[in-house]
Amino acid sequence: MEKIRSILQASIQTKQLILQDEKLLDQVNRSAQCITQAFQQKKRLYLCGNGGSAADAQHLAAEFSGRFYTDRKALPAEALHVNSSYLTAVANDYGYDLVYARLVEGITESGDVLIGLSTSGNSPNVVKAFESARTLGVITIGFTGEAGGKMKALSDYWIGIPSNDTPRIQEAHITLGHILCQLVEESFFQLNAPNS
Repeated sequence: MEKIRSILQASIQTKQLILQDEKLLDQVNRSAQCITQAFQQKKRLYLCGNGGSAADAQHLAAEFSGRFYTDRKALPAEALHVNSSYLTAVANDYGYDLVYARLVEGITESGDVLIGLSTSGNSPNVVKAFESARTLGVITIGFTGEAGGKMKALSDYWIGIPSNDTPRIQEAHITLGHILCQLVEESFFQLNAPNS
């Protein structure tokens, strides 16, 4: 029981640190404004990550393209890893480090937004995707741990969770990702906040 309590306490403590970090909260707010503006300009949102972060990318893409709180029009959001034939072909022919960069180069346009999730901030395929995005005028939002890794300098908006513990970072990523979804949904569709 004590082990369970200590894990829950660590998760709560990470979120309390986020709550006290005005710069981090501002990055979340500015990221939401950026995504909303992109959607208003008929641009698209793409997301990428590996492992649990790939699952989070797909989860958040579904929240945007499906629904979050309200029935409304779908928003153009897509996780880059969901085509397994593409992913395995490019990984086999060019190397796994290029699976996201090639898609960024092939399907994005200036003004689109790319969210990359990596607890270390150093996942080579996400870093290369951000490098490609930069050359194409695609806006980058980096979700990482507290150090930020290589992604920190490549992020137009950087959301660095104040932790070095992968599970705590990923828990916070999905929490802040949900906040992004809510803020964008309310702003884009001019909705009132639920429970307000």
